Order: sequence, then C-alpha cells, then structure tokens
Amino acid sequence: MNNENTFSFTYSAKENQEVLNIRSQYAEVKQTELDQLKALDAKVKRPANVFAYTYGSIAAIIMGAGMSLVMTEIGAVIGLANAMVPGIVIGVVGMIMALSTYPIYKKILSGRKKKYAAQILTLSEKIMNG
Repeated sequence: MNNENTFSFTYSAKENQEVLNIRSQYAEVKQTELDQLKALDAKVKRPANVFAYTYGSIAAIIMGAGMSLVMTEIGAVIGLANAMVPGIVIGVVGMIMALSTYPIYKKILSGRKKKYAAQILTLSEKIMNG
C-alpha cells in the first residue's frame, strides 16, 4: 500500500485529556471497595440530611410567617383584627421546630450509624489491610 495517500493527525496534550475525559464517561467502570465504602457512607448520612434540610426549611418558613404577622399589615389583609398574638404563637412554633432540627438530625444519624456500623467497619478494615 502507498503511504502517500494516508493522513495522520496528533492531538495536543490538552485535547488528549479532553478526549480521555469524554471517553471515561462511556467506559464501563468497575466499582472498587473504596467506591462501595463511599456509597455505604452516603447511604447512612443521606436520610438524616434530607430530613434536616426539609424540616429546617419548613420550620424557617413557619417562623417567618409568624414574624410577618407581627411586623407587617398582613394580618389585616387576611382578616385578623389583632395579628400580634397569632403571629407570636406561630413564630414560637416555628422557632421550636427550628431548634429541634439538629437534635432530631443527630438521633436519625446515630440510628443509621448503629445500623450500618458493622458493614462499614468490615469493609474499611478489608481496604486498610489490603
């Protein structure tokens, strides 16, 4: 075969790295024990985090609604003659909810850690000892 009809092109190092990054997204990845350990750790923490973000956000909204009733004319708009007392009650309920978020989060996380401790310790020991 004649070499005069062939064409050759080489990519720069930056382009090669980009090609490898794209290629790695489509290549089948074998999960390592470290990946399993990270996934197990996330499985322990995720429910507690989801609870804390959701419950804490709802608590902040409730507390803010109470503050709005106390500090603005929203009470009059919705038909309350004196919005001070309901606003304070709603705000305090929201504040209690917000303050209880962290202890509940810790309780959920502690329970999950107890549930998965044996698996995590076994797998981490296996990884550390090779």
